[in-house]
Amino acid sequence: MVVLWYGLVPMAGALVKRHKWRLFRKRFDELRLSPILNYTQYSQQKDDAETFRFVGGFESVTDGRTLWIRGEDLTVPVSLENAETYLLPMQKGDGIPEVFDPGDEAPERIRWERVSALTEGAKVYVGGLLVCRDGRRSFASAKENPLMVIFYDGPDHSLTTRAIRAGRHRGEYWNAITPYSLIIGALCQILIAVLFLSRPAFRLTVIVSIIAMFVPLYPLIPPGLLFTVVYRRLAWRSRVLRSYRDLARLPLRYLTPLKDTPPRGEGYVLPNGELYGYMCSAELPLQAQEGKIPLLLPELTKAKENDKWYIFGALRTDGAPRPDEELPVQPKDFFATFGILPGRPQALVKRYEISAYVLELIAWIVLCAGIGLNIFFLSLVLSLL
Repeated sequence: MVVLWYGLVPMAGALVKRHKWRLFRKRFDELRLSPILNYTQYSQQKDDAETFRFVGGFESVTDGRTLWIRGEDLTVPVSLENAETYLLPMQKGDGIPEVFDPGDEAPERIRWERVSALTEGAKVYVGGLLVCRDGRRSFASAKENPLMVIFYDGPDHSLTTRAIRAGRHRGEYWNAITPYSLIIGALCQILIAVLFLSRPAFRLTVIVSIIAMFVPLYPLIPPGLLFTVVYRRLAWRSRVLRSYRDLARLPLRYLTPLKDTPPRGEGYVLPNGELYGYMCSAELPLQAQEGKIPLLLPELTKAKENDKWYIFGALRTDGAPRPDEELPVQPKDFFATFGILPGRPQALVKRYEISAYVLELIAWIVLCAGIGLNIFFLSLVLSLL
């Protein structure tokens, strides 16, 4: 009973929660390959539904479920029905966030009824199908292609990094299923204790039931509390490494695999026509040291031995090729990754993924050890009564 209601059921909910946030990050990443909607595309679109991205300011909500977003040259209606709507926590400072803050909160999933309460002019990102209904083009959700709507603040070019970093649940064990599971587990232990309380031969069973009933509280009391502190530190570090893995993977949405030799004019053509690619450098470029090119992993300012710096961005603008010796520049598509990684992305992804899961495993072993230690001491005390 203890293993089922205090362990397996909450962990099943945790896995579901983690899977949902993984789908959030995957969906956002996939939408980066879609074109950004402008007036020309909007006016020339046919009746067929097409996938676009659009960024603008929150203007109003009509009919209780139709959001209007005002862009530079276009105002677009968005049907919030069945849309996945999120509120990204307020950003601290400008630009790409610096060192990963474990206190960063995940985007809040909000219902469309709450949208009307948001401040007019708030920035809105929408990605999904643009359809034609009743003679009017609007963004709308489909069964297999749900609409993604994100309300955010700060510069547009930091949205990708912020969404990928923050798009993960903080306390996965504590989810919507956990309270009900803990209550059922506690009731089961109380029932077992009551049934055998009047039978002296089953005194040990009663003691074990009482001990088991309070298992969820054991991580919070000494001496197991020390193990819980270590667990939380390891769990946060694992979360940081998973974030680094996802950030290192961002350029691979456009370029895979990467070689040590720069593409020299070869690369991925972004939806707006820019050529996206990368260049390699044995030393950290001066522009990066001056802050003109962001470090995608700000904590890592040195590449490992024999590793090169990989600089990602636009290789040419307005159809004009760039000289081979010039570094990539910020793409006009702000959602395209621009920055530097201290090594080959594939190697970094693998390194961080392995490290994250090893740390997570160690963290759970430490937590279980702390719980086991508390159970041992409590059993010892109760056996003497």
